Amino acid sequence: MNFLTILLSASRFLFYTALGLCSLGILFVSVVIFSAAKELPKLPEPLSRIIETPKTEIYAATGERLITLGGREPVPLSRVSPDFINAVLAVEDHMFWEHSGVNKLRTLKAFYITLTNRGNRVEGASTITQQLAKNLFFSFERTYLRKFKEMLLAFQIEYSCTKEEILHAYINQIAFGAGAQGVEKAAQVFFGKSAADLTLGEAALLAGLPKSPTNYNPYRHYDKALKRREVVIARMKDAGYITDKEAQDALKIRPALHSEHADARTGSYFLDALISQLIERYGNDVVFHGGIKVTATVDSNLQYAGDTALKNGLDRLDTLMGLKPDAEPRPQGALVAIDPASGAVKAMIGGRDYYNSEYNRAVNSHRQPGSAFKPFLYYTALYKLNYSGATTMVDSPIVIPVVGSAAWEPRNFENSYRGQMVLKQALTYSVNTIAARLVEKTGPKAVTDTARVCGITSKLEDVYSVALGTSVVTPFEMASAYTTFASGGVRHEPFMIWRVEDPFGRVIYEHLVRGRKVLDPEIAYQVVDMMKSVIDLGSGKTIREMGFTRPAAGKTGTTDSYNDAWFAGFTPSLCTAIWTGFDRKRKLKISSESGITGGKIAATIWAEFMNEAMKNEPPRDFTIPDGIHFEQADPVSGCKVSDSSRAITIPLKKNQNLCTTPQY
Repeated sequence: MNFLTILLSASRFLFYTALGLCSLGILFVSVVIFSAAKELPKLPEPLSRIIETPKTEIYAATGERLITLGGREPVPLSRVSPDFINAVLAVEDHMFWEHSGVNKLRTLKAFYITLTNRGNRVEGASTITQQLAKNLFFSFERTYLRKFKEMLLAFQIEYSCTKEEILHAYINQIAFGAGAQGVEKAAQVFFGKSAADLTLGEAALLAGLPKSPTNYNPYRHYDKALKRREVVIARMKDAGYITDKEAQDALKIRPALHSEHADARTGSYFLDALISQLIERYGNDVVFHGGIKVTATVDSNLQYAGDTALKNGLDRLDTLMGLKPDAEPRPQGALVAIDPASGAVKAMIGGRDYYNSEYNRAVNSHRQPGSAFKPFLYYTALYKLNYSGATTMVDSPIVIPVVGSAAWEPRNFENSYRGQMVLKQALTYSVNTIAARLVEKTGPKAVTDTARVCGITSKLEDVYSVALGTSVVTPFEMASAYTTFASGGVRHEPFMIWRVEDPFGRVIYEHLVRGRKVLDPEIAYQVVDMMKSVIDLGSGKTIREMGFTRPAAGKTGTTDSYNDAWFAGFTPSLCTAIWTGFDRKRKLKISSESGITGGKIAATIWAEFMNEAMKNEPPRDFTIPDGIHFEQADPVSGCKVSDSSRAITIPLKKNQNLCTTPQY
């Protein structure tokens, strides 16, 4: 067999092999298409019925329906501003009038980018028809098979309906955020007018919102919405819908938002945060078009009680500061309440008046916690150094050298010193110099490590002053981290969603309570005992004066500049953190120039809320770990005493005992 014969034979073999593989490939694709086509949902007749998707309902843990999402007011294309239609086409699907449901070039490009993972991202290429098709699927999976089915359905829609019918259905089902579904509702919510009367600038702003309704909500992120509008207007110009002069003229005008916009808000800081979580998890289409049923963790009674207590407390703060009701600015506040046994968020209030400011200070405001951070320090000292509440230290001026920086010289709030005392007394009266001595012995990193395992997620600086709460945290983090003490060292991640059901009642998500032990329960109890003393005798005793008599533990916090006043505390069944202060850092002070502490205002808010929140629960104390025993100690020497009239009770671990000979 000569070379030419071999070459011809090889070529013939390769040809028939390729032909066979091609035939198999065609057969395989045909089978896939046939199988997928059988599972396609039935196309509604007429197509406008696609707008009639079920509404999403959100319920409180106590059973009340909190809000319904997804209401629409459909309008014909003739009653929609041509500028809006052009803006949507330019930014979403500029080839809409030419393609047959799928933009082939964009699809190939997206497939190539996704396949090669360029930029570590999945590229989207959905046309308006494909986006409309997506809303017929009550599936929450993001798979290639689902995308393939959407593509087939898009072809069916294009074959069965006119372009005008498709566009009409699309613009009437878009979610614009702020509770606005469809262009007519959006025009009314954001601009107080009908969709027919939208100007070019208003139309372009609305057309930019569906990409990310939460991030571009003009009521909260006006400048971001305008930046997005610039993109829309640029694409309108590139597509030939407007001239360069029309584009420039539109960009010069800042659209005025509708002043009466209650429909644009949920009315609740908790619901705002919850809906953001749902959108992040399931996407905007599912949340507003999927007809899901969500059971949230919030307790409506506690939410109301928290809102009332915070408003009352801030009004008292206004009076203390001599501020009138119309004064600007006025102090703000936040309240977060969490169940220590599960991590369920029971109440969240992010400001004194939601309709005056939607900014959620509970989760977004990072402020210095001051001495409210000290429990993390005390746990670290007891754990690393085998200290107890009876360990003695001296309250006196201290200078701690800092490498490469000025020495640290912390002072007590009163600028006075008490001399020797036990650690339980030091935390009770929030003595800064003893806290400084403790962090010098443990090192700051050990303290921040404790705070992190308890639930603080904000960046913490590994510096000595972190022990006095100089790193910023949120009220949500403080409430969450304190639950770890309340539960005896078991950490439960905070959550806001108990259950999610699809439109057919099938459970697609359910939170399972899982805790993990992150603290030594005996040491955690010793810290809780000190924090109980804060409320009974120390900087938080205002709580007892306000009639809250149940077993409780907590800690006040006040920054050096009096910019922030905190109280975070808990009973065995509920943990609550309170923050008060100005949005822009400014001293909280009485007209006589004296500063306002966490014990003076935040603790009173905590007491008012907890009195109401706990009124139907029987009182119970914290569980005592098996290894704990109690001794009566002298508050100065830390030694065992027989005269109980001048003694304090100290919980000790098995390997710990009180001294018998005082050392002064």
